[in-house]
Amino acid sequence: MVQRVTVPSLFAPPVYAHASVVEAGTRLAFLAGSVPLDADGKLVGAGDPVRQTEQVLANLDEQLLAVGSDMAHVVSTDVYVVSGEPAVLSAVWDVVEASGLSIGPHSSTLLGVTCLGYTGQLVEITATAVVPEVEPVAEIEPDCA
Repeated sequence: MVQRVTVPSLFAPPVYAHASVVEAGTRLAFLAGSVPLDADGKLVGAGDPVRQTEQVLANLDEQLLAVGSDMAHVVSTDVYVVSGEPAVLSAVWDVVEASGLSIGPHSSTLLGVTCLGYTGQLVEITATAVVPEVEPVAEIEPDCA
């Protein structure tokens, strides 16, 4: 179970929680930074932080599916953007906000940084997600008619 907390004595965040609390015994996935590369390792959206964010989120979605989770179960992200311009950070955040990540809301930090690992890379997102327990599939009794 995930409890998302907005602290009343702090400035109210626009679409994220101040903290996410996960009960002990819950499986968590700590995901490596999702980057704007396609399946062939080619940069997507050169020079375009919004397009790169879309690719990063698509890749993040694939990472989550691979571990049995999804965007709705993300409890925390760090969003790195190569820019010191608030308008660029805001444009990237708008894409994040429009994604399934805003369902939570999850806890997040948006950071302007100097550079990231791949040449031309402008955006990277790390995430922590709950991996929900899989409900057992009900056994179907054979039709004896």
